[in-house]
Amino acid sequence: MRAEEQPRASYALISPCRNEAAYIKKTLDSVIAQSVRPAIWVIVDDGSTDATPAILADYAIQHDWIKVLPKPDRGHRVVGPGVVEAFYAGLAAIDIDDYAFICKLDVDLDLPETYFETLIARMATNPRLGSCSGKPYYHTETGRWVSEKCGDEMSVGMTKFYRVTCFKAIGGFVCEVMWDGIDCHKARQLGWVARSWDEPGLQFEHLRPMGSSQQSILTGRRRHGFGQYYMGSDPLYFTATAVYRMTQRPFLVGGAAMLYGYFSAMVRRLPRHEDLELRRFIRSYQRQALLLGKARAVRNIESRQESLWRKISGPHLSAAREAGGTPTGLQME
Repeated sequence: MRAEEQPRASYALISPCRNEAAYIKKTLDSVIAQSVRPAIWVIVDDGSTDATPAILADYAIQHDWIKVLPKPDRGHRVVGPGVVEAFYAGLAAIDIDDYAFICKLDVDLDLPETYFETLIARMATNPRLGSCSGKPYYHTETGRWVSEKCGDEMSVGMTKFYRVTCFKAIGGFVCEVMWDGIDCHKARQLGWVARSWDEPGLQFEHLRPMGSSQQSILTGRRRHGFGQYYMGSDPLYFTATAVYRMTQRPFLVGGAAMLYGYFSAMVRRLPRHEDLELRRFIRSYQRQALLLGKARAVRNIESRQESLWRKISGPHLSAAREAGGTPTGLQME
């Protein structure tokens, strides 16, 4: 289905951005070229001081479905909470119930042409699929295509594609580091399924490698360690994860920075996510993953939580069937 043939209300994109002039044109061009184009794309300019506002203004003039929402400059980039705050500023500019799907999209990506068409098709096939994405890759200085090694049981933070009913059920995103992990665990706790697929049509280029920051990759890794502590990750599970990361660039020190971020937060008894039941759910899953492997642990949880999903989603599914539509709320041709 080409962009000009798509249904009016399908999916909305919301993109927080700040000083992305080096990357944003590639993202803009790759979204414009999508085989199924978004009904609206709200780009929240979170105080950019480079050429980003001028680039956005130029594209918004050419495409009336691209809306730019400027925010005042806070003086610095805030990873995690700042991104979520900017996302919610964009969300407030639309009526979420006008769309079947919503996506938080970073603007340092180069997406395949059928990326969103494929995700929508997967959602239509599986009504339990609440959030999904492809997989991020990056090019090394020598041109090698390298995976960022994201788990299949998560949708990735740079393209959080959500069924609106699932997004509302989980209460949206938490305004803290690890928001993009907490959301998938909460969805799974409620019986939804979260997925990402490593397939040619869903592999996209991440122009800024995951785990880096405006300061350094090690700063990003320390922040990730704190985020895992905040989320409630099991210490043994997280240690195993950090040790695995030591085998990837930056060798040894990247995993060590993750451990420092986690255990320094633990020693200081910093606050954790307030949802105690979710923290217990996450630790239970992680301990199962250590014993059984992640894939089997996820299958066990999804099987156990299916009845809860049917109970929560039953009225929505029944109404969709009575109306002669699909459970997604989107008519697929």
